[in-house]
Amino acid sequence: MKSPSVSFEFFPPKTPDMEQKLWDSVRRLEPLNPSYVSVTYGAGGSTRERTHSIVKRMADETSLKPAGHITCVAATKGEIDQVLNDYWSSGVKRIVALRGDPTAGIGAKYEPHPGGYAYASDLISGARRIADFDISVGCYPELHPDATSLQHEVDNLKRKFDAGATRAITQFFFYPDVYFKFLDVARASGITQPIVPGVMLQSNFKGLKRMASLCNTAIPSRIAALYDGLDDDAETRDLVTAHVAADLCNKLSEQGVDHFHFYTMNRAGLSLSTCRLLGIKPEAKPEPAEQGARQ
Repeated sequence: MKSPSVSFEFFPPKTPDMEQKLWDSVRRLEPLNPSYVSVTYGAGGSTRERTHSIVKRMADETSLKPAGHITCVAATKGEIDQVLNDYWSSGVKRIVALRGDPTAGIGAKYEPHPGGYAYASDLISGARRIADFDISVGCYPELHPDATSLQHEVDNLKRKFDAGATRAITQFFFYPDVYFKFLDVARASGITQPIVPGVMLQSNFKGLKRMASLCNTAIPSRIAALYDGLDDDAETRDLVTAHVAADLCNKLSEQGVDHFHFYTMNRAGLSLSTCRLLGIKPEAKPEPAEQGARQ
C-alpha cells in the first residue's frame, strides 16, 4: 500500500533558543520530502516579519517548498500586495491565505482593516491578480467560532475556492466522522478541491485542551484518559501523541484520505515518529560513486 503524502506547519520562534530548535526541526524533517511546509503568523499578524524571513530562508537554503501565511488583519492592501510580490520574486510560489484572528484576540469581534482586504476570499482574489500562487486556505469541520451552522462554514469555504484557492487545510480534530461529514457537505455544495486533514502534534495536554477550546475541537474522553497522570512524564506523552495521531491518520486513510498536514509545534521528533508509524521514512541518500573500476 502506498504511503500517504504529508506537509508540515511551523511557527515563528520568539527566542534564539527557539529559533535553533526550529531550524533543527526543519533539517530533520526535510528528508521526508513533504509536499510543502507552511509558516504561521502570530495572533493579529504579530510575527509577520519573522514569518517572511523564515519562509525566504527556507526557499534559499533548503529543498523544501515553503508557504507563507498571509492574513487580512492589521495591514493595508498595499502592504499585503508588497509581501506577495516579494514572495513571488524570491521564488516563494505558495501561500496560506487566512482572514486571521481579531487584533484584540480570539473571542473579540472581527473588524476588517479599513484599507485592507476584508476577508480571506478578498485576499485570495488579490493574490490571484498578482501571480499564479498555489493557495491553501483554512476550514473548521467543527465550525469556526463565527459560523452559525455547518452549511454556513461550507458556504464560506466555497467563496474561497471560487476566488481561486487551491486546497483547504482543516483545523485539527480527533473524530474521523467529523471530517467525513464536513467533506460530504462540501462535495454536495459543489466543492471538488482537496480538503486536507490537519493533525495536531501537541503533547502538552493542558495546552491541547486550551487550543481545542479556542477552535471548537472536541477531545474524545478516551484520548483524555490516555494523558491522565502524565503531566510530569513528557516522554510517555510524546509516545501517546504519536500513536493517537497515527491512529487517526490510519482511520482516515482507510476511507481514501492520502495526504495529511501536521501541526508540528516545531518539534521534529513527534512528526518523525508519527510518519514512521504511517510507513513514511526519509528518502534514502544516493550511494556515492565508486572510485575506479574493480579489478
